[in-house]
Formats: sequence, C-alpha cells, structure tokens
Amino acid sequence: MKVLVTGAAGFIGFHTARRLLERGDEVVGLDNLNEYYDPMLKRARLSQLQGQKNWRFRKLDLCDRSGMQELFKTEKFDRVVHLAAQAGVRYSIENPMAYVESNLVGHTNLLEGCRHNGVQHLVYASTSSVYGANTKMPFSVHQNVDHPLSFYAATKKANELMCHTYSALYKLPTTGLRFFTVYGPWGRPDMALFKFTKAILEGQPIDVFNYGHHKRDFTYIDDIVEGIVRCMDKVAEPNPDWDSDAPDPGTSFAPYRLYNIGNQGPIELMRYIEIVEEKLGKTAEKNLLPLQPGDVPDTWADVQALVNDVGYKPATPVEEGVARFVDWYLSYYRNEHRG
Repeated sequence: MKVLVTGAAGFIGFHTARRLLERGDEVVGLDNLNEYYDPMLKRARLSQLQGQKNWRFRKLDLCDRSGMQELFKTEKFDRVVHLAAQAGVRYSIENPMAYVESNLVGHTNLLEGCRHNGVQHLVYASTSSVYGANTKMPFSVHQNVDHPLSFYAATKKANELMCHTYSALYKLPTTGLRFFTVYGPWGRPDMALFKFTKAILEGQPIDVFNYGHHKRDFTYIDDIVEGIVRCMDKVAEPNPDWDSDAPDPGTSFAPYRLYNIGNQGPIELMRYIEIVEEKLGKTAEKNLLPLQPGDVPDTWADVQALVNDVGYKPATPVEEGVARFVDWYLSYYRNEHRG
C-alpha cells in the first residue's frame, strides 16, 4: 500500500519508514529537516533509505498549507503515519509557539489532507506525557487525561481531540499512539540516553533530575515500530459497546482508538544510568537536581488494549536495548569523525 510517513528524518519516523519499505510498501517520507537538533543526524538517517525501491522523500513543512494540499491531492495515500511534531517537554516552556505551529496548525493541515483525499486510516503519535498529574498506575487509555503538566503534553492531547472530531464528523478512522520514553539506535540527541552516553564518554558530569528517583517505562524503538505497523494495519473501528453515559476515553462511537505503547516495566532513572555505565565500563559524575518543571515523576504503561486489538506488547529488556544503542553510538561517531 502507499503510505505517507511524516517526520521521516526523525528517530521514530526513520525506523518506521525503513520497516514499511522492508515489507514492500510504497513510502513517501516528509520532513522539514529543522534545526531543533543536529540536521546532519537527520540527513544520515535519510541516507540509509536513499536508493531503496518504493522510497521517495519530500522536504516539506506541515505548516505549508498549500504544499500539504498539493501533496495529498497528487499522491493519494492509502494510509498516513503522522510522526512529525515539535517534541520536548522542557523546550515547550521556552518556545511554546513552535508547538502551536507544528503540533496544532500542522496537525490540522494533515487532518484536512486525509479528509479530502480518501485516506483509509490515520495513525499518529501521542505521548505518555498526556497523563500529566495522573498518579494511578499503570496508566491506562481508559483513564481521563485532563491535567497536563507541560504545553507539549497539552498540544498532544489536543491532537487526540482534533482527531476524534474528524473521526466523528467525517468517519475518518484515526488511531493515536501514546509512546512511553522511546530509546535506541539513531535516537535524538536531546534525550537522556544520548546525553548520558556522550557525557560519560567525554568525562563530563551528567544532570540527573529528581535526584534519579523518578521511574520511566523505557521502550525500545523496534517495539515501538512493531506497534505502529500493527496499528496501521488494523483500521480503527467504532466500539459497539461505547456508552455515552459512561464514556470510555480510549474508544468511541466513531472510528477512533487510543493505545499505549510501553514496556510495562518502569525502572528508576538511576538504574538506567547504571546500565549505561556498565556497558561503557565508566562511571558517571552525577549532578543530582530537583524535578524539572513540566516533568511527570513516573510513567508505567498498561498495554492491555494493544494486546486485545493487535496481539502485541513490547518486551525488549532495557539492558539489551541500551547495549544496542551504545554500540550504534560508538560506531556512528567513530565513522563520522573519520569522515
């Protein structure tokens, strides 16, 4: 089938595009190659896809309304996997307007493209950050999420609501995926594992927030991609048992679904750092700091809805995933410096 993958030069988008190409789908990748982090890393990801049969890349900004209209009208996609967004909890405090443009205006342009051009299913990235002030663990898609702690989380919750209206008004099937702390090879430089590895190798201290005590449901990239592809293949349907007197947030009378994709095994940040140290054979100097504004203290995914509907749950042990990341990091930067 013909699939649009937005954010194709990004961490999750690149891996998803590669997986779809491997199984024979026709993939059009979209990215604006912005400078939120090193564009060279984005271009290096794209170079891994270059020359593959059934792959084309379009440099385009989601906020370019006429460009998006032309893209959808010309290409006539079967499915859309929307992974482009302005990410980052802390950056949303510094630069909220970037989130308005990408996550709200850009998301609307994408919805309009899907609506007017016969897209069979839209799958899009949400985030575990939407759980905000919720503390009942594990987090479930059947809980209300009305108390976000960051503007980033608020925009992703807005994406879920915007998709529901298009599912209800125009019968556009939409599936939102709440990703829990994703890590792995080709990861983002602004994420903890990348920062920790770089600093430890360079002998620099690392900043450890919440004094290392918060827990995260670290989820390996291959598990995330498997969930994305399975959900893309299963077109969202109305829930016949949905009750408007007791509305289930994770399903609807409309063709709309939400799923958590997480490892169902939260570990403390300090243990995560220890795993990196063990793999590198070096101990980090740690700056122990309080919890940052906007951060959720702990995350833990309930993935039962994912298991029920697509028969899958992530299972990669963190020790194995971190080792793969470190091996990639050492190889990538060794080769880059040679170049």
